[in-house]
Amino acid sequence: MSKSCFITGKSQVKGHRIHRRGQTRKSGGIGTHIIKRTKRLFKANLQRIHVVLPSGQAKRLWVCVKAIKAGKIMKVAS
Repeated sequence: MSKSCFITGKSQVKGHRIHRRGQTRKSGGIGTHIIKRTKRLFKANLQRIHVVLPSGQAKRLWVCVKAIKAGKIMKVAS
């Protein structure tokens, strides 16, 4: 099972690396063409941090940075 954010549920997403070839129209060519598409994964920016749950229990969880910056979690005071 892949890692996912405990708060937002973010996880990895499938996508492609696109390889293009040719000279752009802007620079006098006939335009670029897609030659190859290779599968890849876009991974969420997850950090493992100590979080205080609503029950008062402290636990280490995977949380995305967007949730941390937005203040959606309560960190354990070090």
